[in-house]
Amino acid sequence: MTQKKPRVLVSDALSPTAVQIFKDNGCEVDFEPALGKDKDALLAKIADYDGLAIRSATKATEKLIEAATNLKVIGRAGIGVDNVDLKAASRRGIIVMNTPFGNSITTAEHAMSMMMAVARQIPSADASTQAGKWEKSRFMGVELTGKTLGLIGCGNIGAIVADRAIGMRMRVIAYDPFLTEERAQKLGVEKVELDELFPRADFITLHTPLTDSTRNLIDAKALAQMKDGVRIVNCARGGLIVEADLAEALKSGKVAGAGVDVFEVEPATDSPLFGLPNVVCTPHLGAATTEAQENVALQVAEQMSAYLTRGAVTNALNMPSISAEEAPRLTPFVKLAETLGSFVGQVTESAVQQVEILYDGHVAGMNTKALTSAVLAGLMRPQMADINMVSAPVLASERGIKVIEMTQEKAGVFDGYIQLNVISGKTSRSIAGTIFSDGKPRFIQIKGINMEAEAGEHMLYTTNRDLPGIIGKLGSMFGEAGINIANFYLGRTASGGDAISLIELDHEVPKDFLQRLMDAPEIDSAKALEFTI
Repeated sequence: MTQKKPRVLVSDALSPTAVQIFKDNGCEVDFEPALGKDKDALLAKIADYDGLAIRSATKATEKLIEAATNLKVIGRAGIGVDNVDLKAASRRGIIVMNTPFGNSITTAEHAMSMMMAVARQIPSADASTQAGKWEKSRFMGVELTGKTLGLIGCGNIGAIVADRAIGMRMRVIAYDPFLTEERAQKLGVEKVELDELFPRADFITLHTPLTDSTRNLIDAKALAQMKDGVRIVNCARGGLIVEADLAEALKSGKVAGAGVDVFEVEPATDSPLFGLPNVVCTPHLGAATTEAQENVALQVAEQMSAYLTRGAVTNALNMPSISAEEAPRLTPFVKLAETLGSFVGQVTESAVQQVEILYDGHVAGMNTKALTSAVLAGLMRPQMADINMVSAPVLASERGIKVIEMTQEKAGVFDGYIQLNVISGKTSRSIAGTIFSDGKPRFIQIKGINMEAEAGEHMLYTTNRDLPGIIGKLGSMFGEAGINIANFYLGRTASGGDAISLIELDHEVPKDFLQRLMDAPEIDSAKALEFTI
């Protein structure tokens, strides 16, 4: 049987080369760039697709995501995903990818261009000169050399701006909560807090995403802390600066000039900044170069097709990355992690409070974030069928489930294993498993009892006291009910102590037979388990 090719919809303008990449990598692709501006038409078609490739025109709203019943991945050709409801996508288990590096140089160069344009008043001087005026004294500028540049955000783009500014003999200070002293030293910048950056900087450029913590970062209060005559450039995101407050500071002379490429509302047809002589405005051109547009289009096509056809996850905003190289090695352990979680999820009826996961041996060196996501997906699926590795961490967090990851060097006879301990109420349930050479999940410990059992599609889990005749009793009951046993696995703490059995069956356990088992005095508990193998 031929495997169905994943279908991708391109609803914004991507290059023909990007479209061909999807096809070359085994995807069916429909190129309909007009749909990005026709939300009703897009809503009517989205259920047919596994992937959605977009730029900025398409709005992946909660309503669209709810209608996208088959969608597995949204790929944004560019860095900003303001047009994607990330929370809604995560809850539905849809991976959201961006291309954070394809337009980094272009955006950094635009920030530098804006800074120079503001410093030398180039747009106003150009307009004046072309109008037949010769106003040299009016357009007195300032040099960048020797000035202090304050970076707000020193990630990929900010680091490129720092490199270019240092090349122009500027001093660079940077505020970024995630910037380490070692990284700052390597970049040649001084790491400072925001309250120190404001009064020291002659120029300020912003290179941070728009989040709840960064929204309105530059307001009247922040502007009051800045040096008189500061110049500000924003090529990052509209909403980082309160435009009305910046306009007042420009009018008063507190801010000597500003370069603004992004606005609170886009397309920006009106703004308090428009018409001010000391402002340079551009229509969100940060990534608008031929090279950048092609780069991000090719990158998003490669990333999406790699995920849809090979399971590789790159530059995802709501899922741990899994490289194409590690995917084949990681996949069996993802299945193991999901199976262990599923086991505990099927035998647990009360609310889960805490999940503890131990990664041992060579498993500890793997992508444990992805494995943890798989554990949570398996654990929560019995109560929430529509859940996967993307949505599971979000839903676990919303339910207040504490997740603890631990790693250790090889311990015991196995090269590596995963051990799961789940706390719900006053009950703690533990299970461990590993992968043998055949690539199949194996249970190696349940309730602290060592055993070796291969996971099967239909299984029965029982607990009892280790007493003579239990195995015979179980065998007789199965025989009388006409139920065939595929495999029978046993374990116990000690002679006469707690004992468990895992019984693999050819078919699902009938409910009436399960009830007879639970009613048998020799059996403490019995639970039917189903696994996707």
